Amino acid sequence: MDDVDAVNAQIARTMLDSGDWVTARINGILYLEKSPLHYWLMALSYSLFGVHDWAARLPGALGAIGLMRMTAALARWGFGRRAGLYAGLAVGSSVGLFLFTRTVIPDVLLVLAITCAFYCFLRTVEDEDRRWAYGFWAAVGVGLLLKGLLAALVPLGTGTLYLLIRNRFFVWRTWHLLRPLTGVLLTLLLYAPWVILAALRNPPVLDFTLHSDPGVYRGFFWFYFINEHVLRFLNLRYPRDYNTVPRVLFLLLHLVWIFPWSVFLPAAFKPGRWDNQAHASRLRLLSSVWIVFLLTFLSFSTTQEYYSMPCYPAFAVLVGCALAGGSEWWISVGYRLLLILGVIATAVAGLIFYLVRGVVAVGDISSALTHNPDAYTLSLGHLQDLTLQSFAYLRSPLLLAGIALGVGSVLAWRTRDCRVGALFLATMMVVLVHAANWAMAVFDPYLSSRPLAEAIAAGPEGQLIIEGHYYPASSVAFYSNQPALLLNGRVDNMVYGAAAPGAPPIFIEDADLAKLWSGNRRLYLVAPVESRPRLEALLKTVYVFAESGGKYVLSNLRK
Repeated sequence: MDDVDAVNAQIARTMLDSGDWVTARINGILYLEKSPLHYWLMALSYSLFGVHDWAARLPGALGAIGLMRMTAALARWGFGRRAGLYAGLAVGSSVGLFLFTRTVIPDVLLVLAITCAFYCFLRTVEDEDRRWAYGFWAAVGVGLLLKGLLAALVPLGTGTLYLLIRNRFFVWRTWHLLRPLTGVLLTLLLYAPWVILAALRNPPVLDFTLHSDPGVYRGFFWFYFINEHVLRFLNLRYPRDYNTVPRVLFLLLHLVWIFPWSVFLPAAFKPGRWDNQAHASRLRLLSSVWIVFLLTFLSFSTTQEYYSMPCYPAFAVLVGCALAGGSEWWISVGYRLLLILGVIATAVAGLIFYLVRGVVAVGDISSALTHNPDAYTLSLGHLQDLTLQSFAYLRSPLLLAGIALGVGSVLAWRTRDCRVGALFLATMMVVLVHAANWAMAVFDPYLSSRPLAEAIAAGPEGQLIIEGHYYPASSVAFYSNQPALLLNGRVDNMVYGAAAPGAPPIFIEDADLAKLWSGNRRLYLVAPVESRPRLEALLKTVYVFAESGGKYVLSNLRK
Protein backbone atom coordinates (compact mmCIF):
# COMPACT_ATOMS: atom_id res chain seq x y z
CA MET A 1 0.00 0.00 0.00
CA ASP A 2 1.00 3.61 -0.33
CA ASP A 3 2.31 5.57 2.64
CA VAL A 4 4.46 3.98 5.34
CA ASP A 5 3.84 0.45 4.03
CA ALA A 6 5.71 0.88 0.75
CA VAL A 7 8.13 3.44 2.23
CA ASN A 8 9.52 1.00 4.80
CA ALA A 9 9.67 -1.81 2.26
CA GLN A 10 11.63 0.41 -0.14
CA ILE A 11 14.02 1.58 2.60
CA ALA A 12 14.95 -2.06 3.23
CA ARG A 13 15.52 -2.62 -0.49
CA THR A 14 17.74 0.46 -0.65
CA MET A 15 19.83 -0.86 2.24
CA LEU A 16 20.25 -4.20 0.47
CA ASP A 17 21.13 -2.63 -2.89
CA SER A 18 23.46 0.06 -1.54
CA GLY A 19 25.21 -2.00 1.12
CA ASP A 20 24.68 0.82 3.65
CA TRP A 21 22.98 -0.92 6.57
CA VAL A 22 23.48 2.00 8.95
CA THR A 23 21.65 4.97 7.44
CA ALA A 24 18.11 4.65 6.08
CA ARG A 25 17.13 6.64 3.01
CA ILE A 26 13.87 7.46 1.25
CA ASN A 27 14.38 8.08 -2.45
CA GLY A 28 17.97 9.07 -1.70
CA ILE A 29 17.04 11.42 1.16
CA LEU A 30 18.31 10.68 4.68
CA TYR A 31 15.63 9.19 6.94
CA LEU A 32 16.91 9.22 10.51
CA GLU A 33 13.70 8.69 12.49
CA LYS A 34 13.71 4.95 13.18
CA SER A 35 15.87 2.17 14.53
CA PRO A 36 17.13 -0.21 11.83
CA LEU A 37 16.45 -3.82 12.87
CA HIS A 38 13.12 -4.04 11.07
CA TYR A 39 14.77 -2.85 7.85
CA TRP A 40 17.56 -5.38 8.33
CA LEU A 41 15.07 -8.22 8.73
CA MET A 42 13.19 -7.20 5.58
CA ALA A 43 16.46 -6.89 3.66
CA LEU A 44 17.42 -10.38 4.85
CA SER A 45 14.05 -11.66 3.67
CA TYR A 46 14.65 -10.03 0.26
CA SER A 47 18.08 -11.64 0.00
CA LEU A 48 16.57 -15.07 0.69
CA PHE A 49 13.34 -14.88 -1.30
CA GLY A 50 13.72 -11.94 -3.67
CA VAL A 51 12.14 -8.49 -3.47
CA HIS A 52 8.40 -9.06 -3.13
CA ASP A 53 5.70 -7.38 -1.09
CA TRP A 54 5.07 -10.65 0.79
CA ALA A 55 8.79 -10.90 1.61
CA ALA A 56 8.59 -7.47 3.22
CA ARG A 57 5.69 -8.68 5.38
CA LEU A 58 7.33 -11.96 6.36
CA PRO A 59 9.24 -10.66 9.44
CA GLY A 60 6.05 -9.14 10.84
CA ALA A 61 4.06 -12.32 10.17
CA LEU A 62 6.67 -14.45 11.93
CA GLY A 63 6.74 -11.90 14.74
CA ALA A 64 2.98 -12.26 15.22
CA ILE A 65 3.32 -16.04 15.46
CA GLY A 66 6.18 -15.62 17.92
CA LEU A 67 4.08 -13.17 19.94
CA MET A 68 1.26 -15.72 20.27
CA ARG A 69 3.78 -18.32 21.42
CA MET A 70 5.46 -15.99 23.91
CA THR A 71 2.17 -14.70 25.34
CA ALA A 72 1.03 -18.29 25.80
CA ALA A 73 4.29 -19.12 27.61
CA LEU A 74 3.87 -16.13 29.92
CA ALA A 75 0.28 -17.05 30.82
CA ARG A 76 1.23 -20.71 31.24
CA TRP A 77 3.91 -19.71 33.78
CA GLY A 78 1.30 -18.00 35.93
CA PHE A 79 -1.99 -19.80 35.31
CA GLY A 80 -1.31 -23.13 33.63
CA ARG A 81 -1.51 -24.65 30.16
CA ARG A 82 -5.17 -23.89 29.44
CA ALA A 83 -4.70 -20.23 30.32
CA GLY A 84 -1.66 -20.18 28.03
CA LEU A 85 -3.77 -21.49 25.15
CA TYR A 86 -6.47 -18.88 25.73
CA ALA A 87 -3.94 -16.05 26.07
CA GLY A 88 -2.18 -17.01 22.84
CA LEU A 89 -5.51 -17.19 21.01
CA ALA A 90 -6.59 -13.86 22.48
CA VAL A 91 -3.55 -11.87 21.42
CA GLY A 92 -3.37 -13.53 18.00
CA SER A 93 -7.04 -13.10 17.09
CA SER A 94 -7.69 -9.67 18.56
CA VAL A 95 -8.93 -6.85 16.35
CA GLY A 96 -5.98 -4.61 17.22
CA LEU A 97 -3.28 -7.05 16.20
CA PHE A 98 -4.83 -7.43 12.75
CA LEU A 99 -5.48 -3.72 12.23
CA PHE A 100 -2.00 -2.61 13.21
CA THR A 101 -0.06 -5.32 11.40
CA ARG A 102 -1.67 -4.72 8.02
CA THR A 103 1.17 -2.29 7.24
CA VAL A 104 4.91 -2.92 7.31
CA ILE A 105 5.81 -1.40 10.69
CA PRO A 106 8.05 -2.89 13.43
CA ASP A 107 5.55 -2.70 16.28
CA VAL A 108 4.56 -6.37 16.45
CA LEU A 109 8.25 -7.26 16.70
CA LEU A 110 8.65 -4.65 19.44
CA VAL A 111 5.73 -6.20 21.34
CA LEU A 112 7.38 -9.61 21.00
CA ALA A 113 10.66 -8.26 22.40
CA ILE A 114 8.89 -6.61 25.36
CA THR A 115 6.91 -9.79 26.09
CA CYS A 116 10.13 -11.81 26.04
CA ALA A 117 11.65 -9.30 28.45
CA PHE A 118 8.80 -9.70 30.94
CA TYR A 119 8.90 -13.49 30.72
CA CYS A 120 12.63 -13.46 31.48
CA PHE A 121 12.05 -10.90 34.24
CA LEU A 122 9.59 -13.16 36.07
CA ARG A 123 11.75 -16.23 35.62
CA THR A 124 14.67 -14.25 37.08
CA VAL A 125 12.98 -12.50 39.98
CA GLU A 126 10.27 -14.96 41.01
CA ASP A 127 11.92 -18.27 40.10
CA GLU A 128 15.28 -16.86 41.28
CA ASP A 129 17.10 -18.21 38.25
CA ARG A 130 19.89 -15.79 37.26
CA ARG A 131 20.31 -17.40 33.85
CA TRP A 132 17.17 -15.64 32.64
CA ALA A 133 18.51 -12.18 33.52
CA TYR A 134 20.59 -11.99 30.36
CA GLY A 135 17.48 -12.85 28.36
CA PHE A 136 15.79 -9.81 29.89
CA TRP A 137 18.61 -7.44 28.99
CA ALA A 138 19.04 -8.95 25.52
CA ALA A 139 15.33 -8.47 24.81
CA VAL A 140 15.64 -4.82 25.84
CA GLY A 141 18.59 -4.39 23.46
CA VAL A 142 16.70 -5.98 20.58
CA GLY A 143 13.70 -3.76 21.33
CA LEU A 144 15.91 -0.67 21.21
CA LEU A 145 17.06 -1.70 17.73
CA LEU A 146 13.42 -2.06 16.70
CA LYS A 147 11.72 1.05 18.07
CA GLY A 148 14.04 3.16 20.19
CA LEU A 149 13.83 4.11 23.83
CA LEU A 150 10.21 3.00 24.40
CA ALA A 151 11.50 -0.58 24.24
CA ALA A 152 13.58 0.07 27.37
CA LEU A 153 11.11 2.33 29.12
CA VAL A 154 8.24 -0.19 29.23
CA PRO A 155 10.06 -3.16 30.81
CA LEU A 156 12.29 -1.04 33.07
CA GLY A 157 9.48 1.26 34.23
CA THR A 158 7.01 -1.56 34.74
CA GLY A 159 9.61 -3.74 36.41
CA THR A 160 10.57 -0.95 38.81
CA LEU A 161 6.96 -0.34 39.87
CA TYR A 162 6.40 -4.08 40.26
CA LEU A 163 9.42 -4.46 42.53
CA LEU A 164 8.38 -1.43 44.59
CA ILE A 165 4.88 -2.84 45.10
CA ARG A 166 6.35 -6.22 46.05
CA ASN A 167 8.80 -4.53 48.49
CA ARG A 168 11.74 -6.03 46.63
CA PHE A 169 13.26 -3.00 44.97
CA PHE A 170 15.66 -2.26 47.83
CA VAL A 171 16.53 -5.91 48.46
CA TRP A 172 20.12 -6.79 47.54
CA ARG A 173 19.21 -10.28 46.29
CA THR A 174 16.88 -8.78 43.67
CA TRP A 175 19.75 -6.94 42.04
CA HIS A 176 22.04 -9.93 42.42
CA LEU A 177 19.51 -11.93 40.40
CA LEU A 178 18.98 -9.24 37.75
CA ARG A 179 22.73 -8.68 37.06
CA PRO A 180 22.24 -4.97 36.19
CA LEU A 181 25.88 -4.10 35.43
CA THR A 182 26.65 -6.91 33.00
CA GLY A 183 23.07 -6.81 31.78
CA VAL A 184 23.24 -3.14 30.78
CA LEU A 185 26.57 -3.86 29.07
CA LEU A 186 24.84 -6.61 27.05
CA THR A 187 22.06 -4.19 26.07
CA LEU A 188 24.59 -1.58 24.98
CA LEU A 189 26.61 -4.18 23.11
CA LEU A 190 23.53 -4.85 20.97
CA TYR A 191 22.35 -1.25 20.56
CA ALA A 192 25.32 1.11 20.84
CA PRO A 193 27.36 0.04 17.75
CA TRP A 194 24.59 1.13 15.40
CA VAL A 195 24.04 4.40 17.29
CA ILE A 196 27.74 5.24 17.23
CA LEU A 197 28.13 4.44 13.52
CA ALA A 198 24.98 6.39 12.61
CA ALA A 199 26.19 9.42 14.60
CA LEU A 200 29.68 9.34 13.08
CA ARG A 201 28.38 8.97 9.53
CA ASN A 202 25.75 11.71 9.94
CA PRO A 203 27.40 14.55 11.90
CA PRO A 204 27.34 16.67 13.96
CA VAL A 205 27.91 13.82 16.40
CA LEU A 206 26.26 15.51 19.41
CA ASP A 207 23.66 18.26 19.46
CA PHE A 208 21.29 18.81 22.39
CA THR A 209 19.21 21.69 21.02
CA LEU A 210 15.74 21.44 22.57
CA HIS A 211 13.75 23.00 19.76
CA SER A 212 13.07 22.26 16.09
CA ASP A 213 13.76 24.66 13.25
CA PRO A 214 12.45 23.85 9.76
CA GLY A 215 15.24 23.36 7.26
CA VAL A 216 18.03 23.20 9.87
CA TYR A 217 20.10 20.02 9.82
CA ARG A 218 21.65 18.88 13.12
CA GLY A 219 22.74 15.35 12.32
CA PHE A 220 21.58 11.89 13.40
CA PHE A 221 21.94 12.20 17.19
CA TRP A 222 19.75 15.30 17.46
CA PHE A 223 17.03 14.04 15.14
CA TYR A 224 16.83 10.49 16.49
CA PHE A 225 17.14 11.16 20.22
CA ILE A 226 16.08 14.78 20.76
CA ASN A 227 13.50 15.34 18.02
CA GLU A 228 12.04 11.83 17.78
CA HIS A 229 12.02 10.97 21.48
CA VAL A 230 12.11 14.08 23.66
CA LEU A 231 10.32 16.60 21.45
CA ARG A 232 7.80 14.04 20.19
CA PHE A 233 6.86 13.21 23.78
CA LEU A 234 6.44 16.94 24.46
CA ASN A 235 4.42 17.29 21.23
CA LEU A 236 7.02 19.76 19.93
CA ARG A 237 8.51 17.61 17.17
CA TYR A 238 8.99 19.00 13.68
CA PRO A 239 7.60 18.12 11.26
CA ARG A 240 4.27 17.43 12.94
CA ASP A 241 3.22 14.78 10.43
CA TYR A 242 1.21 12.85 13.00
CA ASN A 243 -2.02 13.31 14.90
CA THR A 244 -3.39 12.30 18.28
CA VAL A 245 -6.52 10.55 19.50
CA PRO A 246 -8.40 12.27 22.37
CA ARG A 247 -7.25 10.77 25.67
CA VAL A 248 -10.54 9.28 26.87
CA LEU A 249 -11.26 7.80 23.43
CA PHE A 250 -7.71 6.45 23.26
CA LEU A 251 -8.27 4.52 26.49
CA LEU A 252 -11.78 3.30 25.67
CA LEU A 253 -10.73 2.05 22.25
CA HIS A 254 -8.81 -0.77 23.94
CA LEU A 255 -12.16 -2.48 24.38
CA VAL A 256 -12.21 -2.59 20.56
CA TRP A 257 -8.54 -3.46 20.04
CA ILE A 258 -8.82 -6.50 22.35
CA PHE A 259 -12.26 -7.50 20.98
CA PRO A 260 -13.82 -10.02 21.35
CA TRP A 261 -11.77 -10.95 24.40
CA SER A 262 -12.12 -7.64 26.23
CA VAL A 263 -15.54 -8.70 27.56
CA PHE A 264 -13.82 -11.24 29.83
CA LEU A 265 -11.38 -8.83 31.51
CA PRO A 266 -13.57 -8.16 34.60
CA ALA A 267 -13.54 -11.90 35.38
CA ALA A 268 -9.76 -11.79 35.82
CA PHE A 269 -10.13 -9.69 38.97
CA LYS A 270 -13.05 -11.47 40.58
CA PRO A 271 -12.60 -14.27 43.15
CA GLY A 272 -11.54 -17.50 41.45
CA ARG A 273 -9.18 -20.44 41.58
CA TRP A 274 -6.05 -18.26 41.32
CA ASP A 275 -6.53 -16.30 44.53
CA ASN A 276 -4.05 -18.29 46.65
CA GLN A 277 -1.49 -19.21 44.00
CA ALA A 278 1.78 -17.27 44.12
CA HIS A 279 2.67 -17.32 40.41
CA ALA A 280 -0.87 -16.39 39.45
CA SER A 281 -1.12 -13.40 41.79
CA ARG A 282 2.29 -12.10 40.70
CA LEU A 283 1.60 -12.39 37.00
CA ARG A 284 -1.78 -10.73 37.46
CA LEU A 285 -0.03 -7.89 39.31
CA LEU A 286 2.68 -7.53 36.65
CA SER A 287 0.11 -7.50 33.84
CA SER A 288 -1.92 -4.81 35.58
CA VAL A 289 1.13 -2.63 36.24
CA TRP A 290 2.29 -3.19 32.65
CA ILE A 291 -1.02 -1.86 31.28
CA VAL A 292 -1.36 1.05 33.70
CA PHE A 293 2.24 2.20 33.28
CA LEU A 294 2.18 2.25 29.47
CA LEU A 295 -1.25 3.84 29.10
CA THR A 296 -0.43 6.47 31.73
CA PHE A 297 2.83 7.33 29.99
CA LEU A 298 1.16 7.60 26.60
CA SER A 299 -1.63 9.75 28.03
CA PHE A 300 0.95 12.47 28.66
CA SER A 301 2.19 12.33 25.07
CA THR A 302 0.81 11.81 21.58
CA THR A 303 -1.70 8.98 21.41
CA GLN A 304 -1.82 7.28 18.03
CA GLU A 305 -4.13 4.27 17.97
CA TYR A 306 -1.37 1.66 17.73
CA TYR A 307 1.10 3.16 20.23
CA SER A 308 -0.31 0.99 23.03
CA MET A 309 0.31 -2.31 21.22
CA PRO A 310 3.06 -3.25 23.74
CA CYS A 311 0.39 -3.89 26.38
CA TYR A 312 -1.82 -6.18 24.26
CA PRO A 313 -0.08 -9.30 25.67
CA ALA A 314 -0.85 -8.10 29.20
CA PHE A 315 -4.55 -7.88 28.32
CA ALA A 316 -4.34 -11.32 26.70
CA VAL A 317 -2.71 -12.82 29.81
CA LEU A 318 -5.57 -11.47 31.92
CA VAL A 319 -8.06 -12.95 29.45
CA GLY A 320 -6.33 -16.31 29.81
CA CYS A 321 -6.52 -15.94 33.60
CA ALA A 322 -10.24 -15.21 33.39
CA LEU A 323 -11.22 -17.99 31.00
CA ALA A 324 -9.14 -20.66 32.72
CA GLY A 325 -10.17 -19.95 36.29
CA GLY A 326 -12.05 -16.70 36.75
CA SER A 327 -15.55 -16.13 38.05
CA GLU A 328 -17.96 -18.30 36.03
CA TRP A 329 -20.73 -15.75 36.45
CA TRP A 330 -18.60 -12.96 34.95
CA ILE A 331 -17.48 -15.22 32.11
CA SER A 332 -21.14 -16.02 31.38
CA VAL A 333 -21.89 -12.30 31.35
CA GLY A 334 -19.08 -11.82 28.81
CA TYR A 335 -20.48 -14.48 26.48
CA ARG A 336 -23.96 -12.98 26.82
CA LEU A 337 -22.62 -9.54 25.91
CA LEU A 338 -20.84 -10.99 22.87
CA LEU A 339 -24.08 -12.66 21.81
CA ILE A 340 -25.90 -9.33 21.93
CA LEU A 341 -23.10 -7.53 20.05
CA GLY A 342 -22.93 -10.30 17.44
CA VAL A 343 -26.65 -10.18 16.76
CA ILE A 344 -26.56 -6.38 16.48
CA ALA A 345 -23.55 -6.48 14.14
CA THR A 346 -25.25 -9.07 11.93
CA ALA A 347 -28.39 -6.93 11.80
CA VAL A 348 -26.39 -3.82 10.87
CA ALA A 349 -24.53 -5.72 8.15
CA GLY A 350 -27.83 -7.01 6.82
CA LEU A 351 -29.34 -3.51 6.83
CA ILE A 352 -26.38 -2.05 4.91
CA PHE A 353 -26.55 -4.94 2.45
CA TYR A 354 -30.25 -4.16 1.89
CA LEU A 355 -29.70 -0.40 1.49
CA VAL A 356 -27.11 -0.85 -1.29
CA ARG A 357 -29.03 -3.58 -3.10
CA GLY A 358 -29.75 -1.31 -6.08
CA VAL A 359 -26.36 0.45 -6.24
CA VAL A 360 -24.25 -0.57 -9.23
CA ALA A 361 -20.52 -0.81 -8.51
CA VAL A 362 -18.83 0.84 -11.49
CA GLY A 363 -15.05 1.04 -11.79
CA ASP A 364 -13.07 0.81 -8.55
CA ILE A 365 -14.13 1.84 -5.06
CA SER A 366 -12.33 5.19 -5.15
CA SER A 367 -15.25 6.75 -7.03
CA ALA A 368 -17.56 6.05 -4.07
CA LEU A 369 -15.28 7.35 -1.31
CA THR A 370 -14.83 10.76 0.22
CA HIS A 371 -11.38 12.23 0.86
CA ASN A 372 -10.28 13.43 4.29
CA PRO A 373 -6.53 14.17 4.09
CA ASP A 374 -6.47 15.70 7.57
CA ALA A 375 -7.45 12.32 9.03
CA TYR A 376 -4.69 10.34 7.30
CA THR A 377 -2.15 11.17 9.99
CA LEU A 378 -4.07 8.64 12.12
CA SER A 379 -3.51 4.95 11.47
CA LEU A 380 -7.19 4.31 10.70
CA GLY A 381 -7.91 7.69 9.13
CA HIS A 382 -9.07 6.20 5.83
CA LEU A 383 -12.12 4.72 7.58
CA GLN A 384 -13.59 8.22 7.46
CA ASP A 385 -13.62 7.97 3.65
CA LEU A 386 -16.33 5.29 3.70
CA THR A 387 -19.79 6.17 2.40
CA LEU A 388 -22.95 4.11 2.22
CA GLN A 389 -22.48 3.77 -1.54
CA SER A 390 -18.98 2.38 -1.05
CA PHE A 391 -20.45 -0.73 0.57
CA ALA A 392 -21.84 -1.69 -2.84
CA TYR A 393 -18.24 -2.65 -3.66
CA LEU A 394 -17.95 -4.54 -0.36
CA ARG A 395 -21.07 -6.71 -0.50
CA SER A 396 -19.30 -10.08 -0.29
CA PRO A 397 -16.89 -9.28 2.57
CA LEU A 398 -19.71 -7.47 4.39
CA LEU A 399 -21.92 -10.55 4.11
CA LEU A 400 -19.13 -12.86 5.30
CA ALA A 401 -18.35 -10.57 8.27
CA GLY A 402 -21.99 -10.42 9.31
CA ILE A 403 -22.36 -14.21 9.16
CA ALA A 404 -19.10 -14.71 11.08
CA LEU A 405 -20.11 -12.37 13.91
CA GLY A 406 -23.62 -13.76 14.18
CA VAL A 407 -22.84 -17.47 13.95
CA GLY A 408 -19.62 -17.21 15.96
CA SER A 409 -21.19 -15.38 18.88
CA VAL A 410 -24.16 -17.79 18.99
CA LEU A 411 -21.96 -20.90 18.94
CA ALA A 412 -19.67 -19.43 21.59
CA TRP A 413 -22.68 -18.72 23.79
CA ARG A 414 -24.12 -22.20 23.32
CA THR A 415 -20.81 -23.92 24.19
CA ARG A 416 -19.68 -21.59 26.96
CA ASP A 417 -19.94 -24.33 29.59
CA CYS A 418 -17.99 -26.87 27.49
CA ARG A 419 -14.73 -24.88 27.52
CA VAL A 420 -14.74 -24.63 23.73
CA GLY A 421 -16.55 -21.31 23.50
CA ALA A 422 -13.17 -19.57 23.22
CA LEU A 423 -12.27 -21.76 20.25
CA PHE A 424 -15.43 -20.68 18.46
CA LEU A 425 -14.55 -17.05 19.17
CA ALA A 426 -11.07 -17.53 17.74
CA THR A 427 -12.55 -19.22 14.66
CA MET A 428 -15.02 -16.35 14.32
CA MET A 429 -12.12 -13.88 14.30
CA VAL A 430 -10.20 -15.92 11.71
CA VAL A 431 -13.21 -15.70 9.37
CA LEU A 432 -13.66 -12.02 10.20
CA VAL A 433 -10.01 -11.31 9.35
CA HIS A 434 -10.49 -13.17 6.06
CA ALA A 435 -13.46 -10.89 5.31
CA ALA A 436 -11.35 -7.85 6.20
CA ASN A 437 -8.55 -8.99 3.88
CA TRP A 438 -11.14 -9.50 1.15
CA ALA A 439 -12.28 -5.92 1.69
CA MET A 440 -8.66 -4.71 1.62
CA ALA A 441 -8.30 -6.29 -1.83
CA VAL A 442 -11.27 -4.21 -2.98
CA PHE A 443 -9.56 -1.11 -1.58
CA ASP A 444 -6.26 -1.96 -3.29
CA PRO A 445 -6.62 0.48 -6.22
CA TYR A 446 -7.37 3.27 -3.72
CA LEU A 447 -4.78 2.47 -1.06
CA SER A 448 -2.06 1.26 -3.43
CA SER A 449 -0.60 2.63 -6.66
CA ARG A 450 0.54 -0.78 -7.88
CA PRO A 451 -1.62 -0.67 -11.06
CA LEU A 452 0.06 2.61 -12.00
CA ALA A 453 3.51 1.15 -11.35
CA GLU A 454 2.69 -1.87 -13.52
CA ALA A 455 1.56 0.44 -16.33
CA ILE A 456 4.81 2.42 -16.10
CA ALA A 457 6.91 -0.75 -16.02
CA ALA A 458 5.16 -1.99 -19.18
CA GLY A 459 5.69 1.31 -21.01
CA PRO A 460 8.76 2.91 -22.57
CA GLU A 461 11.63 3.93 -20.31
CA GLY A 462 11.14 7.32 -18.70
CA GLN A 463 11.66 9.53 -15.65
CA LEU A 464 9.26 9.05 -12.73
CA ILE A 465 7.90 12.21 -11.08
CA ILE A 466 5.57 12.27 -8.07
CA GLU A 467 3.51 15.36 -7.34
CA GLY A 468 3.56 16.43 -3.70
CA HIS A 469 4.70 14.29 -0.80
CA TYR A 470 6.43 11.00 -1.64
CA TYR A 471 4.28 8.91 0.70
CA PRO A 472 0.84 9.00 -1.06
CA ALA A 473 2.34 7.40 -4.19
CA SER A 474 5.22 5.50 -2.60
CA SER A 475 4.12 2.10 -3.89
CA VAL A 476 4.82 3.35 -7.45
CA ALA A 477 8.47 3.65 -6.45
CA PHE A 478 8.46 0.24 -4.74
CA TYR A 479 6.86 -1.74 -7.56
CA SER A 480 8.71 0.07 -10.35
CA ASN A 481 11.95 0.34 -8.33
CA GLN A 482 12.66 3.73 -9.86
CA PRO A 483 13.96 6.87 -8.15
CA ALA A 484 11.54 9.75 -8.46
CA LEU A 485 11.70 13.50 -8.77
CA LEU A 486 9.31 15.15 -6.30
CA LEU A 487 7.22 18.03 -7.59
CA ASN A 488 6.63 20.48 -4.71
CA GLY A 489 7.46 17.55 -2.42
CA ARG A 490 9.80 19.14 0.13
CA VAL A 491 7.27 18.59 2.94
CA ASP A 492 6.77 16.71 6.22
CA ASN A 493 9.43 14.11 7.00
CA MET A 494 11.33 14.78 3.76
CA VAL A 495 12.25 18.26 4.98
CA TYR A 496 14.98 17.31 7.46
CA GLY A 497 16.92 14.96 5.19
CA ALA A 498 16.60 17.42 2.31
CA ALA A 499 18.65 19.92 4.38
CA ALA A 500 21.50 17.45 4.93
CA PRO A 501 24.82 18.11 3.17
CA GLY A 502 25.00 16.24 -0.12
CA ALA A 503 21.25 15.63 -0.41
CA PRO A 504 20.40 14.62 -4.00
CA PRO A 505 18.57 17.24 -6.15
CA ILE A 506 15.27 15.38 -6.39
CA PHE A 507 12.97 18.30 -5.50
CA ILE A 508 11.57 20.34 -8.37
CA GLU A 509 9.11 23.22 -8.64
CA ASP A 510 6.49 24.02 -11.27
CA ALA A 511 8.96 25.96 -13.43
CA ASP A 512 11.40 23.04 -13.40
CA LEU A 513 8.64 20.66 -14.45
CA ALA A 514 7.54 22.90 -17.29
CA LYS A 515 11.09 22.97 -18.62
CA LEU A 516 11.47 19.19 -18.39
CA TRP A 517 8.04 18.67 -19.96
CA SER A 518 9.05 20.34 -23.17
CA GLY A 519 12.04 18.04 -23.65
CA ASN A 520 12.32 14.80 -25.62
CA ARG A 521 12.67 12.43 -22.67
CA ARG A 522 9.50 10.65 -21.60
CA LEU A 523 8.18 11.71 -18.20
CA TYR A 524 5.72 9.83 -16.00
CA LEU A 525 3.99 12.22 -13.61
CA VAL A 526 1.94 10.56 -10.85
CA ALA A 527 -0.67 12.96 -9.47
CA PRO A 528 -4.09 12.84 -7.80
CA VAL A 529 -7.13 13.35 -10.00
CA GLU A 530 -7.86 16.76 -8.51
CA SER A 531 -4.46 18.07 -9.68
CA ARG A 532 -5.13 17.45 -13.36
CA PRO A 533 -6.71 20.84 -14.21
CA ARG A 534 -3.81 22.72 -12.59
CA LEU A 535 -1.21 20.59 -14.35
CA GLU A 536 -2.92 20.92 -17.74
CA ALA A 537 -2.97 24.70 -17.32
CA LEU A 538 0.73 24.67 -16.43
CA LEU A 539 1.98 22.17 -19.00
CA LYS A 540 -0.48 22.70 -21.89
CA THR A 541 0.04 19.31 -23.58
CA VAL A 542 -0.74 16.42 -21.24
CA TYR A 543 -1.44 12.78 -22.11
CA VAL A 544 -3.15 10.38 -19.71
CA PHE A 545 -0.95 7.30 -19.61
CA ALA A 546 -2.81 5.39 -16.84
CA GLU A 547 -5.51 5.95 -14.25
CA SER A 548 -6.40 4.03 -11.08
CA GLY A 549 -7.66 4.65 -7.57
CA GLY A 550 -8.14 8.40 -7.91
CA LYS A 551 -4.64 8.95 -9.35
CA TYR A 552 -3.31 9.58 -12.85
CA VAL A 553 -0.07 8.87 -14.60
CA LEU A 554 0.38 11.80 -16.97
CA SER A 555 3.01 11.92 -19.68
CA ASN A 556 4.50 14.50 -22.01
CA LEU A 557 4.58 12.03 -24.92
CA ARG A 558 1.91 9.84 -26.48
CA LYS A 559 1.94 6.12 -25.75
